[in-house]
Parts: sequence; structure tokens; C-alpha cells
Amino acid sequence: MRCRPWLWLSAILPPALLAMPPTVRDLGIPVKAVSWTLLHPGATADGRASLLATMSQNNGGLFVSDVDLETGHCTQFYAADPTRSTFSPATYRSLRDGVLYICSAWDGHLHRFDANHPERGIEDLGRVDDGATFGNGITETPDGLIWIGAYPGASLTSFNPVTGGFRKFGRIVTDDKYLYPVAGADGTLAAYIKSNRLRVVLIDPATGQSREVSPPITDPTDPAQFLKLYRGTDDRLYLQSHTGTLRLEGMDAHPVDFAPPPRPGIAATYQHNYQGPEPMPGGWIATLVDSGINGTGAPRHLRLTNEDPAIAPRDLHLDWVGGGNNLHVIGVGPHGDLYGSSYLPNRLFHAKRDGSVIEDLGTHTTAGGQAYSMAVLDGKLYLASYPGSQISVFDPTRPVRFGTEPDANPRDLGRLDAVSYRPNALITTPDLSADDAAHAGARLWMGSAPDYGLHGGTLVWLNPATGESRSHRDLLPDTSPSALLYLPELKQILIGLSIEVGTGATVGREHGAFGLWDPVKDKLVWTGDLGLSDLADPVAFAPAGNGRVYALLGRGDQILSAGAKPIRPRLVLIDPAQKTVIADAWLPEDFGPIPWHGHFALQVGPEGVVYGATGYCFFRVKPGTCEVERVWQGAPPPPPREDPVWLTHSTPDAIDVVGPIVGREWFFATGWRLRVLKLP
Repeated sequence: MRCRPWLWLSAILPPALLAMPPTVRDLGIPVKAVSWTLLHPGATADGRASLLATMSQNNGGLFVSDVDLETGHCTQFYAADPTRSTFSPATYRSLRDGVLYICSAWDGHLHRFDANHPERGIEDLGRVDDGATFGNGITETPDGLIWIGAYPGASLTSFNPVTGGFRKFGRIVTDDKYLYPVAGADGTLAAYIKSNRLRVVLIDPATGQSREVSPPITDPTDPAQFLKLYRGTDDRLYLQSHTGTLRLEGMDAHPVDFAPPPRPGIAATYQHNYQGPEPMPGGWIATLVDSGINGTGAPRHLRLTNEDPAIAPRDLHLDWVGGGNNLHVIGVGPHGDLYGSSYLPNRLFHAKRDGSVIEDLGTHTTAGGQAYSMAVLDGKLYLASYPGSQISVFDPTRPVRFGTEPDANPRDLGRLDAVSYRPNALITTPDLSADDAAHAGARLWMGSAPDYGLHGGTLVWLNPATGESRSHRDLLPDTSPSALLYLPELKQILIGLSIEVGTGATVGREHGAFGLWDPVKDKLVWTGDLGLSDLADPVAFAPAGNGRVYALLGRGDQILSAGAKPIRPRLVLIDPAQKTVIADAWLPEDFGPIPWHGHFALQVGPEGVVYGATGYCFFRVKPGTCEVERVWQGAPPPPPREDPVWLTHSTPDAIDVVGPIVGREWFFATGWRLRVLKLP
């Protein structure tokens, strides 16, 4: 199908508007924060106290801050390739020589920074495994070898700092993707493995052969079943679990009645940070007072305390400079301004539509990842965030003071169940009490993919007025609700069912589906494929009038990485009441794939015309058909990637996040930039 303007446009738009070319302008960068922040205390070769901090961002890539312990000034050092080495999920500062090692995302490279030789900067040592996109953990054995566990192959690699060579052992297990290694002072090497099946294995450093030593986790949602692998203060490895405690030695595990606490300065495999700070020379201990979960946010308050209680603590202000964080959701608030969330860290931002005000409002939830969806109800803004599909609420008319208390604003309301994890859709339904007194009050409805390693997502509702909620899982086996739309004519909710599973798991079916949910009876009344073959995930809906609905079908990177076959984006026009397809058409190939977060890629624009977006193209839909016309495309999509490296650095005109249409302005994001397209 070729893209061209049609005569039907002249019947809809005034001639003056038809003559106006669409324009795009940047409004600004709403958030300049960091994620994966971690302090690495140590000492230089001459015995001076040394404090390094690793921080991650999209614009400029990961960096190391060498902190002046007198002033708080941060001398920043950047990764060699800021477009690929953006995050630092695996870090470790050697207790032997003070060298800092970093395994970056999304290129899976190992990096080194030596505080004794800052002139060398961050050295890129190479890729840890051919298929690695990021590291899970780093540890060190007594012989000086550095060990890295990496995703997605649950692979293990050793690095020899003397020779500069890697030894790649490959996959330690073949049925999982995450591997977190930890070593003891006696040379014992073990690893925590997730997410399809949680377990702990011992590894022979000479051969890479492994032996499972942990008790089974039969229900990963049961908090009573747990595994904690760590290095104790005696420098031996211990495994605590719901069945008891084991001391790990070589390739053997011995039951013990007592285990020492974790050793400071060593990363535990079940957490992303160190097990307590390691004191620096002089007895100083550094902590970040204002760092969020997994080091997210804008941490600047450094407190130095001393092991000697007679020495007073000191507070320093860190002056690091951020470049910008990718945006993840954009919407219109209750009074017409723009609001949204950034991506790792999860920060709430506010902007006037003309760009005259763009401000970072700070934390809105304890979920450190990003908001996936948002909705407005009773003058308040609700956001649903990863991880945990946590709900937060913000009242723009009140002062900002984040917390979990009833008077906090924004307020984190927490999780609504133990399974929901990636909340792809959030909508409201009106007060249905006229039909059923038990349903008094408007409700929020959230569709989520499940927790890591699980299959079967959830549909959850919350009545904010009463706090009552209910969760429904596995509406259709091996699917997750990815798009929701309330149909006032039917008083039902249209559901797009994706084959998305929990991160790390493999998809269990080939095609998505549609569903209808009765919010009064609170049950699923229909599912089906409407006779569509090769049905990808319904990722976005838009009302088309007369009870009809446009649906955008496609596959995002998170689905493809879980084993799904690629399917080109397609537009369909359906009649939910009749459960029929009125029209459908594949989008032109040069439009590119759907946006990486494409759950809002259909929007109703001026004159009621439906507009759509792919990752590189805005298009307009001819009413009553699936014929499309390109409105704006800044650059052609890049060729398909053979390299498994995931880029979080956008191409200059990529459409990463699709926001709302207000009047004739369509708001969107390219990476960390908030932008607006002026429609003709």
C-alpha cells in the first residue's frame, strides 16, 4: 500500500490547514536524574580515603564520580560509548586493589576505573559474552580473577586483570537468563539464578560445571519461600532459605545452625547494593541520605559518619551534573497541563503545553522503574508503575510532599496484588451504582503483565473512594491485558490481550486476542480473535464513533526478546458489539515498528479523526477505513538489528513515547526530549 494524500481530507479540513506543513519542536528535557547509583568506598595506593559513585543515565551514558570528601565536588568520568553503555546494573570495587569494575547495559561490556590513575578514565575492556546485553553481578576470587554473570543467557565469564583476557564459560544453565555470582575468600564460587526457576548453584571455577544446592521454590509468590546467598563476615559463603542454613565450601553444602551476618562491601546476590558500607581509611562511612530504591532519583545529600562516636558526622552536597532521562509516559492532567514519568529513575514531571514551564516534581512512588500508564479521576492524577504495578496518586492543587501517608502528595498506594508487575494500561469507568449498589463510585482498571518468570497477567480494579480492589489473573492462559477501553454503549471494557509474560520467561502462545469484560458482573464475557490470522498483540485502542473501535496490532521488543515471532504492525477497525472486523490493513513497511512503549499509539485528534504512530512515523486514518496517510516522519527506521544489543539512545527523530493530542498539538518524546507536533 502506498502512502498518499486523499481527496477525503479536503472534506474534513479547511483549505488553509491543508496547506500548512506539520512542524515539530522541542519543549525541553523534563528530568535530569540518575539510576543504579551506588557508592564504592575504598582507598588509593597511598592510603587516602577514596569514594567513587557509579551513576546511570540515557543522555551521556553511565559515569563514575570521584567524590572530594572535603567539598562534595564530583569529578565525572564517562563511558567511551554513551549511546550503548547507558546503565550500570553490575558494579564491584575490588577489596584487593581498589579498582572499580562495571558491566554496562545494554551492550554487556566490562569497564574498569582505577582511582590511582584517573587520567585513564573509564576503560572499556570488551564484551563479556557474545550474547550478553548487561551484567547481573560481579565478584572476585582470591586469585584476582573477576567473575561476571550476564543476561540473557545466564552466562558466566572470568576476566584476568593481569593478562586482560576473558574466559567465557557460556551458559551455566540452559533454562534461565539471570545469573548473580558471589565468591568466598576460600575460592568457593556460587551463583543465584532466576527468573523461570529460582535456585542457587555451586560452580567449579576451573571447568564452569555447576551443582544445584538450594531447596526448591514451589511458589515464587509465597514470601515464606526464599533464598539468600551471601558472603559472611568470616568471608565464607552462606545460603539461608526457608528450610535452613547451609555453608558452601567448594562444591559441597553443609548444614549449620548459625551463620554470621553479611560482610560489608560485598554485593549480595539477592539485592542490587552492597551489604552495608565498607569503612574507608580514618574510619569514615559514606551513605546517601536521599537515594531511592536501587539508587534512583537525584541523590545529592552525602553523610559521612565515623566509627569513632566522638567524631561528629559531616554532610556534603554532591554537585554531579545529569544529562537527561528517557521519558516513558505522557498524559494530560486534570487541569490541562502535561504530566508524565521518566524511565529509571521514575520521576514525575509537569509541563505547560507551550513549554514555558517544565519541572521535575520528584518521586511519586517507591517503584523505582517507570510509570507505564496514567489516568485522571475526580481531579487527581493516578499513575501505575513498574515494578509491582504500584499505584500512586497526585493532586496538582496541593503542595508536593511525597510519601505513603494519607496526607502525602504524591502518595504511593502500593501494590494491589502479588502478581501484577508491568502495568501497560490504566483507565477509568464511571459510577455504575445505578446497575449495582455494590459498584458505587468510579473505578480505576489496570491491565498488567506478571512478575518475573511468571505466565498470566492480571486485570485489577480499584475504587479510590473506598480503597476496595480486586485482582483477576489469567483471563486467557499465557496472556496479559495490554490495552483497555471502556465502551459506554455496551457498558463493557474492551481488552487487548498480549502474549507478554514475566521478564525472563518464554512466551507460551503465538497470537494475541481480544476480550470483553463486564465491570458490573466483574467477569469476562467473551474472548476471541475476530477471525484475524497472524494476530499480534492489540497494543492500543481508539474510539471511532458509532460503537466502533480502531486497534493497533504489533510486537514490541519486550515480546520479541521473550521468543515471539515478529509480526508487522497492522491497523484494524472492529465492531465489539457484533464481534466483527470491518476493515484491516498492514501498515506500510517504511513506517517502521510500533514504539518501544506503544500502548498509547492511537489518539483521537481534531474533527474526531483517529491518528496513529509507529516508532518513526505519525499517520492519519481515513474515517471508516484502515487507509492511512503519513503526517510526519523525521527519519526512516533503521534496518533490523542482528546484534542483540538493545539501544536506549534514540535516533534523533524516533517516536519513543506517544502522548496526547490537545487541539492540534500532538505531544511525544524522543528519548529524553519532550516534543510537540503541530498537526495541519
